Amino acid sequence: MGRGRVELKRIENKISRQVTFSKRRGGLLKKAHEISVLCEADVALIVFSTKGKLFDMERILERYERHSFAEQQLIATNSKLQNAAQGNWCLEYPKLENRIEVLQRNLRHFKGEELNPLSLRELQSLEQQIDTSLKRIRSRKNQLVQESLSELHKKEKALQEQNNILAKQLKENEKALTERKHQNLCQDPPSFMPPTPPSLPLPSLTIGYTLSLSLN
Repeated sequence: MGRGRVELKRIENKISRQVTFSKRRGGLLKKAHEISVLCEADVALIVFSTKGKLFDMERILERYERHSFAEQQLIATNSKLQNAAQGNWCLEYPKLENRIEVLQRNLRHFKGEELNPLSLRELQSLEQQIDTSLKRIRSRKNQLVQESLSELHKKEKALQEQNNILAKQLKENEKALTERKHQNLCQDPPSFMPPTPPSLPLPSLTIGYTLSLSLN
């Protein structure tokens, strides 16, 4: 027959209870060590005896305290950085907003809009800025035109050189053809024979005799 289930209950005998505690504690620590090695896990056991003694927790508790302290320090540092960034952003936002507004207003002025509120000095300054911008634009435009003309001149020169090369090749080909014809004439001179006159039929000679008889 199989072994029946044993009911778990407190051991009344103090000595037996102490012995059982020592044996079970050793087995429990052994199992915890095995699962830590086999599964590469950190296992911590909190075991207090009846006398309040803590077993095998000093190293784990020290590690936990170091980790907890480092985590708290990191949280505090991140919180300070976030607060500082938030404070800087709150200070920079109005400045950026004002800067954007100024740029948009200047852009409208350059487009010739909303000029009525401007004073004479402001209009003169705006005109000077526009003149300076126009000079830069014209200078850049002239530079591009010069570059385009220079590029066209280079292409024209290249085409002219190609035409000269083609014309030279054509002349050389004509000269070679003329020399080849001359050599052929020298090697096979033509024979000049008088043409044969056409044959004419010879005139026929007819000799006739006329005999006249007189009968009385």
